[in-house]
Amino acid sequence: MSDDFDEPPDGGPSDRTAEPFTYNGGRVDPGESANIRYGISETYLGDPVRIPVTVINGEHPGPTVFLSAAAHGDELNGIEVVREVAHDWDHSNLHGTLICLPVMNVHGFLAQERYLPIYDRDLNRSFPGREGSTSARRMAYQIFTNFIEPCDLGVDFHTSTRGRTNMLHVRANMENLKTARVAKAFSSNVIIAGEGPSGTLRREATAADIPTITVEMGEAHRFQRKLIDRALTGVASVLAEFGLHPESSVHWPGWRTIIDDDNEKTWIRADAGGIVDMKRGRSELVQEGEVICAITNPFKEEEDIVTVEAPFTGLIVGVLENPVVYPGNPLCHLVGLSPDTLTALERERMAEHSQSGLQSSGQAAPDLE
Repeated sequence: MSDDFDEPPDGGPSDRTAEPFTYNGGRVDPGESANIRYGISETYLGDPVRIPVTVINGEHPGPTVFLSAAAHGDELNGIEVVREVAHDWDHSNLHGTLICLPVMNVHGFLAQERYLPIYDRDLNRSFPGREGSTSARRMAYQIFTNFIEPCDLGVDFHTSTRGRTNMLHVRANMENLKTARVAKAFSSNVIIAGEGPSGTLRREATAADIPTITVEMGEAHRFQRKLIDRALTGVASVLAEFGLHPESSVHWPGWRTIIDDDNEKTWIRADAGGIVDMKRGRSELVQEGEVICAITNPFKEEEDIVTVEAPFTGLIVGVLENPVVYPGNPLCHLVGLSPDTLTALERERMAEHSQSGLQSSGQAAPDLE
């Protein structure tokens, strides 16, 4: 890790010099970039399984940051975020090194499945990995030792699982001050605090003193352009905060809430099986007692309709997309907001509504920045 990681970037001169980035089998010198297909396993036929990695090593010294996606093979939004940062952005004045890993779970990506098709293993429960262990742990070990351990911080992109969708939010261990700094720098409205399950990349990297956050955004099996663009803003903000792009500025999202054990939060689950008529969606604010959805049978018999109400006023972070449920299936993830945050959110929504009304009437909308 960089010696001056704890020091806030000031953009001033440094007596440090940029160093090569090395991995098992190669190196990328300062001022150079490389597209690498790095072997982490083999197929049943003995052919190599290679993950794509782009390393951009700036001419100037600075932190080493990894951006990773598709630890679950069907989670595609993050792939486009990482690709655009690696190949579409101008890094000519990069202070530090970017390690871009757009597809970590190659097996799952090729099959368009969440898990490794080999014994249905979860790559994102296998870090930091281990030599001589299961196939998933061996792959995780190769990724972790070559491209994660050399880093100072990281951002790991995910989507919701199949049949559900998430608003863009960050998950991070906010008790770790370095990780909290990364999480806040990403500039999402919502941060869900917690260290994460054992074996996840963010938990194991953070435990190895590489503060790492998870960014959840949207749903599996598709690109969602608005979420991708919003995530790109977050990445730019992180790179500005840690001085990799010293000419850029950190982005403030307008309002922010950090959800921890002191907040009201719950997964609302179905108490009946049936077909779901969802009344409210991702990122929406619901009031206590408001109907979120109704569960009906194939005949829509009124006496059998089950309505689901919000147990408290809050924000829908994640919501069902597949409209069929068994009892116990999750319907939505609802989080409470502090009075100040609720006021800020309501003001933002009113401003957006006003701006939308002006645009639809043909009038020029005011600059809200």
